[in-house]
Amino acid sequence: MWTYYPDLLATPVPRYTSYPTAADFGEIPAQAYREALESAHGDVSLYLHIPFCEQICFYCGCNTGRANRQHRLASYLEALHTEIATVGALLPSDARVRRISFGGGSPNAIAPADMLALIDALATHFDLDAPILSTELDPRTMSPDWADAIGKVGFDRASLGVQTFATHCQEAIGRVQGEDIIVRSVDWLRDAGVTSLNFDLMYGLPGQGGQDLLDSLQRTRALGADRIALFGYAHVPHIVPRQRAIDASKLPGQEARFAMAGLGYGYLCTHGYTPVGFDHFARPGGDPLAAAALAGTLGRNFQGFTDDTARNLIGLGASAISSFPGLLAQNEKNSGRYRMRASQGLLSADRGILRTAQDRYRASVIEGLLCRGRARLGAKLMAQVRGALTLFIDRGLVSLDDDWLTILPEGLPYARTVAAHFDSYRSISARQFSSAV
Repeated sequence: MWTYYPDLLATPVPRYTSYPTAADFGEIPAQAYREALESAHGDVSLYLHIPFCEQICFYCGCNTGRANRQHRLASYLEALHTEIATVGALLPSDARVRRISFGGGSPNAIAPADMLALIDALATHFDLDAPILSTELDPRTMSPDWADAIGKVGFDRASLGVQTFATHCQEAIGRVQGEDIIVRSVDWLRDAGVTSLNFDLMYGLPGQGGQDLLDSLQRTRALGADRIALFGYAHVPHIVPRQRAIDASKLPGQEARFAMAGLGYGYLCTHGYTPVGFDHFARPGGDPLAAAALAGTLGRNFQGFTDDTARNLIGLGASAISSFPGLLAQNEKNSGRYRMRASQGLLSADRGILRTAQDRYRASVIEGLLCRGRARLGAKLMAQVRGALTLFIDRGLVSLDDDWLTILPEGLPYARTVAAHFDSYRSISARQFSSAV
């Protein structure tokens, strides 16, 4: 359905869940994060990072470790509780928490009682205004007790790490989970009142073919997923050492990946899902992500595409990133150093970037292209990129109409590549990113 242009996909590009990206972070002024918290008026969203999994998958690039040392896990949660109190005390009196998201790692690597205690701590130290609650979950370690806790708290949304139903692909990436485990988790979550259920799926996995992907999509649809995130596997063992366990010789080539992306997009768009950007999909007629995509109000943050309109996102936990209009700030990545700082009541966000007016302008262009397929360019920026966009224009991938740049249907898989032309940091960053498709 799309034309494959290998030259346009030859250079890896960021996923642009922020601009500037985390690869561009450096040291920030000592008081920058504190001042941003103290100025976070109005709606606020919270993200809590749980950097533990009971089983570590070979492919995973998340900041996570095994939850097999109870003392380490308990001390991490203690530090997280202290950070919650520290940050909550700094927010202005009119800050209202409208969303709370748990991610990882696997939040269900901790005990259900620990999750309930975290919710209680948030209610104590923040002004919770009927927040939307969401969490990522590992189906392999789901339990009736966890489902009961989710129902008790009132989680609205959950995301299951499914990746693939193909057994040979599961074995190749170190994530073996039978379909019965997925079905059981879905039943538990629906019974607990979860109304928006996402499946994370992947293409480009070792040994994966088009039929494997199609089978996973069909099973996902049959199980009633409200949302689907269809990611291309990013093989970067020089950045993620655990990926060395994956046999790179069995990875599909770039053209095969491109075909799988097109297969997934075509299947989901013709089987009841609304496309949300390039690699996310949601059922219309009730799902707020689909509604935002159709209404042109879709946004993008560190959780990916979102209907969240809050200007301030506060990350809690090791490596969590906070986003404010003028600042991106990341907590200490190392779990041990994070525990040491947070447990003393100290803020641990000392890396990030102060966003200039130019950064915010370029961020709005990149977000517009990825979320709405078009962006308005000023004359100066237009002059800077017009030449680089000629290849895309000549091939019918984008159009320039007055000062509007529009990604055409044929150009959708090249959206991130187009967006990268507005990234002023790429020319000075040596970091290797993943393939755009």
